Amino acid sequence: MNIVVRILLACCVFSSLAASFDNAHAAGPLLIAYGGHNETMAPLWVGIEKGLFRKYGVDPRVLQTRSGPIMMATLASGGVPLVWAAPSSALNASVSGFKLTCFAAGNNRIPRELIVRKGIDSLEDLRGKSFGVQSIGGGFWLSTMGALEALKIDPEKYRLNMRVLGDTGTVTQALVTGNVDAMVVPYSYADMAKRAGARSLADVGTVNMVFQLTVMCAPKESPAINTETMVNLTKGIVDSLVFILDPANKRDVAEVLRKNLRLNKDEDIEAAYKVARLQMPNLDVAPNLDAWRLFKRLLTRVNPKVQDADLEQIITGSIVQNLEASGFLPEMRKKLPR
Repeated sequence: MNIVVRILLACCVFSSLAASFDNAHAAGPLLIAYGGHNETMAPLWVGIEKGLFRKYGVDPRVLQTRSGPIMMATLASGGVPLVWAAPSSALNASVSGFKLTCFAAGNNRIPRELIVRKGIDSLEDLRGKSFGVQSIGGGFWLSTMGALEALKIDPEKYRLNMRVLGDTGTVTQALVTGNVDAMVVPYSYADMAKRAGARSLADVGTVNMVFQLTVMCAPKESPAINTETMVNLTKGIVDSLVFILDPANKRDVAEVLRKNLRLNKDEDIEAAYKVARLQMPNLDVAPNLDAWRLFKRLLTRVNPKVQDADLEQIITGSIVQNLEASGFLPEMRKKLPR
């Protein structure tokens, strides 16, 4: 089933939700759909719970969806005005005829590990093995493919099988129980798996690579999202990143992660906090064209139509340029810890 048909079918599923979401729009809050329930959500969770977005006149809320395709279908149906999406999800949607603008990124590092079950001792042992992902073409898949690229592992030559299982926690449980052979997950989930007997083959966070895993996107010519709203949302994201990177706020950030990720162990909370800081150690929130070119090449393997995507029509750099020129970003960088 092609992507256009899947989006149309999913739109039908979500049409019953659109009316209630429209009421939320009218009341003021901006609903943002997301797929990956992990530390990539930290800039939104922290910004919302600490009131940082409201400083700039916007009041976002978040809605979890089960995968990238469902998230984009929710956006296409009018159910939400914004998504916190993987670039791969945006690229898939754009070549299906859905015109998007993506204007602010939430991370530019990949603090994850390649974790494998017992009995796999080397990268060569991965041949013919299965990797757990959340969806084909979504953010979990993108981080996995990006990690394999950085480790110089060709999924086709190694005959790797990408198995769609669910979100990060579900994939981690599947590896621990032996239902999947390998996964690429944040340090926090990697530590959980290692305590259960799994092992790490590679620390992807130490590999030098250009990467962005989450970006804020809206439909072009959206009746709900204008340039001012995009600027203010980006200010809130930047403020949240500054808050996360300030060691004085460790307790508050850790509590937000504990609650949203439903963590019980102190070591898991500490690992999640580490990931939240490492995934964006600076304020380079502009969509990175080089990273998107990489994603386009990786995604073309599973969706050849992506080869025709015009990146300059999808990513919008003017919002961040506005914040640079106005002095907002230079001032916020002064607040970063030295």
